[in-house]
Amino acid sequence: MDFISRTQEILDKHSNNAVIPVLQDVQNEFGYVPEEAVAHISSVTNINKSRLYGILTFYSQFYLKPRGKNIVKVCCGTACHVKGAEKNLTKLKELLKIKEGETTADGEFTLERIACMGACGLAPVVTVNQEVHGNVTSDKIDKIIKK
Repeated sequence: MDFISRTQEILDKHSNNAVIPVLQDVQNEFGYVPEEAVAHISSVTNINKSRLYGILTFYSQFYLKPRGKNIVKVCCGTACHVKGAEKNLTKLKELLKIKEGETTADGEFTLERIACMGACGLAPVVTVNQEVHGNVTSDKIDKIIKK
């Protein structure tokens, strides 16, 4: 994939080089913000790479590594924790053979721990992409992932 030419097209679209919208568009294009794109943005805008990485690591919306086709999020907020979120997370780690924050080798799944999804009445909650699964037990995990 030609990160540099596509990143340049994105920069051209933003005449004021407002860095956060540029980074958002780069991420929307590639699914994450590649190192090559950061270097190119830095050279064109004269914004130091370390400053760009400071922005990228400060905001949780940005990702520096490719993510899976399916994003699995496990809520570990208080209500979910009390009702077994850690067991669900452990089961998902075993099933997917990855740790939280990692992506499966085939690029199908990324596993994330979330502080709170705001769905406490459905605790414990797991989402796959935007689909919410409530009252999840470790026994239901296999079915959710297969779906």
